[in-house]
Amino acid sequence: MSEFIRKAQPTQGDAHVNKPLTNISVAYIQRTGFVADQVFPIVPVQNQSDVYYTFNRDDFWRDEAKTRAPGSESAGGGFSLTTSTYSATVEAFHKDVSDQLRANADSVLSLDTAATEFVTQKMMIRRERRFATSYFTTGVWGTDITGVASAPTGGQTLQWDAASASPRTDIDTGKLSIVQASGKIPNVLLIGYPVLLKLRSNAEVRDQYKYTSAASIDEGMLANYFGVQRLIVTSAVYTSSVEGASATTAFIGGKQALLCYSTPSPSIMEPTAGYIFGWNGLIGSQGGIRIKRFRMEHLESDRIEGQMSYDMKVVSSALGYFFTSIVS
Repeated sequence: MSEFIRKAQPTQGDAHVNKPLTNISVAYIQRTGFVADQVFPIVPVQNQSDVYYTFNRDDFWRDEAKTRAPGSESAGGGFSLTTSTYSATVEAFHKDVSDQLRANADSVLSLDTAATEFVTQKMMIRRERRFATSYFTTGVWGTDITGVASAPTGGQTLQWDAASASPRTDIDTGKLSIVQASGKIPNVLLIGYPVLLKLRSNAEVRDQYKYTSAASIDEGMLANYFGVQRLIVTSAVYTSSVEGASATTAFIGGKQALLCYSTPSPSIMEPTAGYIFGWNGLIGSQGGIRIKRFRMEHLESDRIEGQMSYDMKVVSSALGYFFTSIVS
């Protein structure tokens, strides 16, 4: 009689969303340098894809109220609606923890934590780079301004580390453009880390804070200087070279700056430059993030797998004003 051999398969108990590890991952997401979850509101959604409404700006702005004669109808009107769609892509990465490694470890828990942080780091880099290609680049917003070393022409300005550059004048010009196009005063300025370093040495900024060392000029002081509620610095880096080649690292945010209006209270009646739709409907996810641990018996390993599910949408291009190569 032949012996029945049951192939190892993950059971329902083996493959499950691990809440403690997910909590570690969510906490790790908040570390400094990565800004993808700080600039625009994250809107939790139950469906992976759906539609959202966009209102017509001019329908709200026309002067159409009229004097009403006794016993007559009041002037009236309406507004049009259009729809846009989002589709939350699921992105994932895993790290296997072998039985041999686990048996030789001083602490079993630390292996899972380390694997979770490794997986989360990979996902954060992925999300940050998607943020950069979705929002922090040219061809996305209502206006693109290019920084040049000298003699700027149309669509250009002096780089902010040039001798006679006036960053605040450039930002004020951007504010005027956004307010005129949307009626909203920009409240966020996002800059790359190289831009922060050069701004600290800009002549106008130094004059404003003449009794403070350049190294002491922080984000709060620059936010006050530019007249925005939040100044956010992206300092995340990634290795751009392939595995096995000489290591090459780069700032994900580069030498860019984005002035925009980001609503503090997401609403169908509230304009904003962008939204990030996080799919909470994915079983066990928190803000579109989840960590699973399950058995890979054929590898004699436990797999720590992270997933994120989100979509990054520009809601109103008129609410953004972008600077590229703004420092040398």
